[in-house]
Amino acid sequence: MAKEMHDFALFSMKFAKEQIFPKYIDLVKSLAVFNTGFLGTVVEDGGLSLYDGKLRMMQPDGSHEDFAVENYLDHIAELVEPWTYLKFPYNKKAGKMTMDLENPVGVYRVNALARINVIDKIPTPLAQKELEEFRSQFGRPAQATLLFHWARLIELVYCTERLLELLDEPDITSTDIRAPVTPRAARGIGSVEASRGTLIHDYETDDKGIVKDLNLLVATVQNNAAMNIAVKKTATDLIRSGKYDQGILNQIEMVIRPYDPCFSCGTHTLQGKVAIKLDIYDSTGQPIDTLTNY
Repeated sequence: MAKEMHDFALFSMKFAKEQIFPKYIDLVKSLAVFNTGFLGTVVEDGGLSLYDGKLRMMQPDGSHEDFAVENYLDHIAELVEPWTYLKFPYNKKAGKMTMDLENPVGVYRVNALARINVIDKIPTPLAQKELEEFRSQFGRPAQATLLFHWARLIELVYCTERLLELLDEPDITSTDIRAPVTPRAARGIGSVEASRGTLIHDYETDDKGIVKDLNLLVATVQNNAAMNIAVKKTATDLIRSGKYDQGILNQIEMVIRPYDPCFSCGTHTLQGKVAIKLDIYDSTGQPIDTLTNY
């Protein structure tokens, strides 16, 4: 099925560029556009890698620093707010995080757009061509939230190209599939590019190999600050002069979807919607109405 998947990826990319994105390009360039940093994985030459490599933290202006995953605590800190169970990871070297709508500090994003922004190139020819076209239109780093969808299609082309390459490698039939393990006291830190973004796992074991301490930085949590900014900015930009409706609520949902957050799976209805409740306040801070999509 690999060739069929590759053909479908190319069809999807072409269809989106010809039929979908041109129709909505004004919305793409205006809805939830704000400047943040980005985090993703690169190999030594700055190429795209989903499985192994070093982490690259990119600033909103495009400057960046690479680091080994075992040093992630030197680069990422977490803010705790009393109104949510989710933490707010942020770029430690940018200063304490603020979620200012116009100039957020320390906020970074992961997922497809982040990976497309941080890399210097893609090691497969068709995806590299798509990357060059994308950057010619949107620059680097691209900041529009809805461009996560375009970036995801570029990655789809890359993944199917890479799949065809892997099927021709002799290691694919190797019997060396499991390393022997001896329980011991140790600490292991690793990262991978999951579909939703950079995933960091940090485990420490006792002398019996039992986990005694762990820290997980999952993609949805790392995008938490950006999602909050996207929602608030969209509501602030669209709700004007006392006018609000279901259409505005739908656009607020639109700016959450690109991040593919875990809780969209856990809270969807049979129609596949994110459960959203929008409280409307007047200029004095008094609640005047509530909209829901469930």
